[in-house]
Amino acid sequence: MAITRFRPQIWSALLATSLKKAHVYASLCNTDYEGEIRQAGDTVRITSISRPTIRTYGRNADINYEELTDAQRTLVVDQERYWAFSIDDVDAAQARGNVIPEAMNEAAYGLADVADTYIASLYTQAQAANVIPARDITTGDAAYEALVDLGVKLGEANVPNAGRWVVIPEWYHGQLLKNPNFINAEKAADGGAALRNGFIGRAAGFDIYKSNNAPNPAGKDYVVMAGTRAAITFAEQINRTEATRSELRFADRVRGLYVFGAKVIRPDALAVLTATRP
Repeated sequence: MAITRFRPQIWSALLATSLKKAHVYASLCNTDYEGEIRQAGDTVRITSISRPTIRTYGRNADINYEELTDAQRTLVVDQERYWAFSIDDVDAAQARGNVIPEAMNEAAYGLADVADTYIASLYTQAQAANVIPARDITTGDAAYEALVDLGVKLGEANVPNAGRWVVIPEWYHGQLLKNPNFINAEKAADGGAALRNGFIGRAAGFDIYKSNNAPNPAGKDYVVMAGTRAAITFAEQINRTEATRSELRFADRVRGLYVFGAKVIRPDALAVLTATRP
């Protein structure tokens, strides 16, 4: 395999495609500010405007005007990771097919795992009123009722019903399967073809996803995080994919740099439950 066969741009596109397929938490964020990224350490300032006061109108009375105020949140793209591997000329000659696509898929999975773990850790920034204390999830009914309570928290925070999601750990999914209110995506009319990025079904007004990256802060306690795409903004960029020839051995080398960042911009649009595993 000669260095001239390397196509960094093609592999970058392949890596990006595989990355999107592997994401769970990241796929549930908005990417409204991703286009503003240029390089590692970039800072995007997100400005929000205060809500005007709704007043009662009186005929022949003067209208009161108020000054709007603004506030800023900062999305810092400061998470930097890289991957690098080499392919010995002998191994490349004896291998069947091109090993690059498989290596890219593996790199994408690893990067997605890192990014999703980072986003999952942002559960601590949920609005305090939307946090449900530790609860034993010992039955299917308990699992379903906990989701109902998460939905109530979001409803009380005036979060729209449309587009609500929740991410649960694998064992929680097992409990939900025991409850008749859970709509299993695998039994959908399309034969489960809609399964994607960890999506497993619906219940209590949520699109439900499962992930092994659900935080496990202590012992048998796991974090179940719910929200809408408005809650977290995520930005990623694969800055560079390069191919070089090794100066130490007969081998080709490939490496890439991955930069990303995430920010909770609507804490009220997140709800969190600490679920205790039986």
